[in-house]
Amino acid sequence: MGSSWKVLQLADSGFPTGGFAHSGGLEAAVQAGEVRGAPELRRFARELLWQAGYGALPLLSAAHREPSRLPELDARTEAFLTSHVAHRASRTQGRAFLDTCARIFPGPVGPLREAARAAGLGFHHAPVFGAVLNVLEVELSEAQRLHLSLTLRGTLSAAVRLGIIGTHESHQLQHQATSLLDTVLERCAGLGLEELAQPSPLLDLLGSTHDRLYSRLFLS
Repeated sequence: MGSSWKVLQLADSGFPTGGFAHSGGLEAAVQAGEVRGAPELRRFARELLWQAGYGALPLLSAAHREPSRLPELDARTEAFLTSHVAHRASRTQGRAFLDTCARIFPGPVGPLREAARAAGLGFHHAPVFGAVLNVLEVELSEAQRLHLSLTLRGTLSAAVRLGIIGTHESHQLQHQATSLLDTVLERCAGLGLEELAQPSPLLDLLGSTHDRLYSRLFLS
């Protein structure tokens, strides 16, 4: 039962990992004219979730099953993320997540952080997330579900801050995405590293233009 409380704490929007500073490429998509309102945002969120399913869950799952493989999986992520913006965001979010969890849960997570530092890791988010949830004794299925939920919520929160939709509409879209979340989880939960893929290259291309935007609210 203790792990359920941890999941709720990690899912809290007030958990200080700095994820609010990233839009998942949405800001660039908005300025490119690809997302103008709720219909386009719904499509964007769908593609982003499939991207997370195929491009993050295999790494997360492998690290959760064997945290000792974190250096190998971190290196795999380093090679997989070809966009410099996605690469930087992954490292920034992974380091922030690991450092925050080590401060809040020093007993189980502290040794993991020290080992990661000693190994000189890049601290990429997906494998770090999986390894941390393992040492926090959160089941793999819950870790996968939490990651997908945070991915969706982060994008919808960014949409509110960008003025695309309002708060109530954001939660309506989140509720409407329930069946999609179930589908992505069902299809991607058991994927291995050999099935790691990027199903939405346009999303990656749009996100990679972020540093060239004239004005920016988010880091990525």
